[in-house]
Amino acid sequence: MRNEVTRRRFLSTAAGAAGVGLTIRSTGVAAPAKPALLGGKPVRTAKFPSWPVFDKSDEKLMVEAVQSGKWNRVGKMVPRFEEEYARLTGTKACLATNGGTSALLTSLMAFGVQPGDEVILPPYTFVACVNVVLALNAMPVFVDTDPETFQIDHRKIEAAITEHTKAIMPVHLGGNVANLDAILAIAKKHKIPVVEDTCQSHLAEWKGRKAGSYGDTGAFSFQATKNLNCGEGGAIISNDEELMEKCYAFHNNGRGRKSTGYTFTYTSHGLNLRMTEFQAAMLLAQLPRLEAQAKTRSENAEYLTSLLSKIPGILPEKQYEGTTRNAYHLYMFRYKQDEFGGGLTRAQFMRALEAEGINCSGGYGKLNEEPFIKNALTSRGGQRIFSRERVAQWEARNKCPENDRLTTEAVWFTQNMLLGPRSDMDQIAEAIIKIKAHAGDLAKKAKG
Repeated sequence: MRNEVTRRRFLSTAAGAAGVGLTIRSTGVAAPAKPALLGGKPVRTAKFPSWPVFDKSDEKLMVEAVQSGKWNRVGKMVPRFEEEYARLTGTKACLATNGGTSALLTSLMAFGVQPGDEVILPPYTFVACVNVVLALNAMPVFVDTDPETFQIDHRKIEAAITEHTKAIMPVHLGGNVANLDAILAIAKKHKIPVVEDTCQSHLAEWKGRKAGSYGDTGAFSFQATKNLNCGEGGAIISNDEELMEKCYAFHNNGRGRKSTGYTFTYTSHGLNLRMTEFQAAMLLAQLPRLEAQAKTRSENAEYLTSLLSKIPGILPEKQYEGTTRNAYHLYMFRYKQDEFGGGLTRAQFMRALEAEGINCSGGYGKLNEEPFIKNALTSRGGQRIFSRERVAQWEARNKCPENDRLTTEAVWFTQNMLLGPRSDMDQIAEAIIKIKAHAGDLAKKAKG
C-alpha cells in the first residue's frame, strides 16, 4: 500500500510538472527510469485482464440450450433475451439477429433504403457501416469527425443532406455517444429516419436514457470483442412496433411473426439473419455481469483521464454535455507529436508503449478514401444506378480533413484493459510519462 501511494504521488507530481512546463527533476522527484526500448525495465510485465469473462453459469445455460433440442430461435432463449434486453434499454421491443452488421442492414431495409439512395455516416467507424449501405446499392455519404470526441460532427450533417438522403447513421464510437439532441433535431426537420449504431456502446447513456433508444432503431453488436459478447450476434431495439415487424420479417426470410410451421407465406423479401439459441444462452449468462463491468471501466477510465490530461501532448477523448454515461468499449486519446521532444512519431510512441507492456492500437483509417467504395459505385451494376456526374459530385463531397488528421493522432486501449485494479491505470500513465521524458532519445534510436 505504501509503494502504491508513493507511485501515485510520483505520477501526480511528474504529470503536473510536465503540465506547467517544468522538468521532472526540478520538482524534487526522481526522473522516470529509462524506457524499455532504451534498455530500461518495462513498467508492466503482467497481462491485462483476459476477455471474455465466463464461469459455470455460461456452461449451465449452454447445456440447457443443447438439451432443449430447439437450437434456432423457436426455442426459449432468444425470446427471453429479447425481453430482457428491451427492459434493460428501456424500449418496447428488441429483435435479436446473428450480428451487428445484420442489425444495421435490417434497420436500413425497414426504412426502405433502396438502390440510388444515400445514407449519412461518419468515416471514423468499422467497415460494416459502409458495407451495409453498399449491399443495398445505396451511396455512403461521409460527414467529417469531431476529433475532440471521435464522433460524427453533428454541425456538418445538415449540409450533407440531399433529395437522395434516406437515413442518418450516427455511430456511438468506442462507448461514447454522438450528439443525439442535434442529430435528432436535424432528422426531424428533414423527416429522415435515424439508426443509432450502438454496436460499441452497450449501457452508454444520453441524458439518463440508454443510447440506441432515441433513434427509429438502435443497432447492437455482440461480437467477441464487445462489452456484451456471445462470439457473434446482434440486436435491434425500437419503440416503433410497426417498424419492428418489418425488421422481423426481413431477418426471417420475409416471413412475419404470424407465419408458423411450414406455411410458405411472405410479407416481404428478406434474408436469414436470425440469432441461434446458443448465442442467446451466452448473452443471458453474460447480462448479470454487464453493469458491474461497466462500472469498473468507467471508474478506471475517469481516473486514467485525470492522469493523462496533465500530460502535454496527450488529449483524452471528450464527451458532449448530454452524455451521462460512456461505456468505454475503447479508451481513446490523441497523441500530439509536436508536444513530444525530438519529433517522436505516433508509430514510435506506440512501439515504446508496447515495449512497456501497454497494449495499444492506432485505430481506424480513412474509411471514406477506401478504393473499394468508388469501385462499387463505378462497377457495372453501379453505373446503372449512379451517373458519372453523381459519382464525381460524391468524390468532391467526400472530403473529411478533420478525420484525416485524427487517423494520424489516435491511440486506443481496449475495454479489457479497464477491468483490472486502479494500479493498472497508474502503470499506463507511468509508461507515458517515462516515454515523454525520454522522447528525444527514443526518436534518435528509431532513426538508427
